[in-house]
Amino acid sequence: MTQQQIEKDKFKIVGGNHEATDKLADKSISFWKEVFIRFSHNKMAIFGLIALIIIVLMATFVPMFSQYHYSDQLGVYNAPPSSEYWFGTDDLGRDIFVRIWAGARISLLIGITAAVIDLIIGVLWGSISGLAGGRVDNIMMRIADVLTAVPYLLVVIVLLVVLKPGIIPMIIALSITGWINMARIVRGEVLSIKNQEYVLAARTLGAQTGHLILKHLVPNALGAILVTMTLTVPHAIFTESFLSYLGLGVPAPQASWGTMASDGNGAITNAPWRLIFPALFISLTIFAFNAVGDGLRDALDPKLRK
Repeated sequence: MTQQQIEKDKFKIVGGNHEATDKLADKSISFWKEVFIRFSHNKMAIFGLIALIIIVLMATFVPMFSQYHYSDQLGVYNAPPSSEYWFGTDDLGRDIFVRIWAGARISLLIGITAAVIDLIIGVLWGSISGLAGGRVDNIMMRIADVLTAVPYLLVVIVLLVVLKPGIIPMIIALSITGWINMARIVRGEVLSIKNQEYVLAARTLGAQTGHLILKHLVPNALGAILVTMTLTVPHAIFTESFLSYLGLGVPAPQASWGTMASDGNGAITNAPWRLIFPALFISLTIFAFNAVGDGLRDALDPKLRK
């Protein structure tokens, strides 16, 4: 009997077959898809993400399409919220609703830009320090320790006094030592990754330091970086609001949530809406960023993977 004459029904597949293998392959999902699914099941994180999207959209479009400019003096002073002035007016007759969303632009710009600068400096500093090791690592971390020894708010306040208040000086002041926490987290991740087989293989093949950082170390530390980034933004927004409340914020007639809260503090008895609305949006934005950060942390935690 030749091979062509052998019938298929004479044989039985032992073990798995192609259909079962295909079913198992369909069940497997990628890491980032699993992260997305787990993040989407976190109701608090989704609420925070939706709140942030709404805030960003309102800050983008309300000042563009509103009939009032944030600095227009309408001649209606300390008017309570109404159908015409949704959030009321201030002591100069300016519409608080428009100023809230114009202020959101400045607060979000300062917070996000400072966080991005912290991200860039912190990732580079931590990656180089952790990858180099030895004396280089020791020197770089001692520099970070020295910068940390000086109180953060003191450094920011001194810089703002020297540079004069404004958006750019505020971003510089917030970024001058804000990157240290990111650098330490990235360094810890790099120290745990750099001795993995694929990194050692890349080094053996002659990969340069920049290639190792961009292609191997940073992508595998991306989870910790994203979580730290989402938690850095609300910290920068809160610090900007606090400094603006102290009178070190953006100069008039520009508005940020902190400057509006500072202006409304003196009118808490006769016009409380001037303080309530900026304080409410500061709290909501910080809560939303923290909720998203916590959701990302839980979704990226390998101990919770099933």
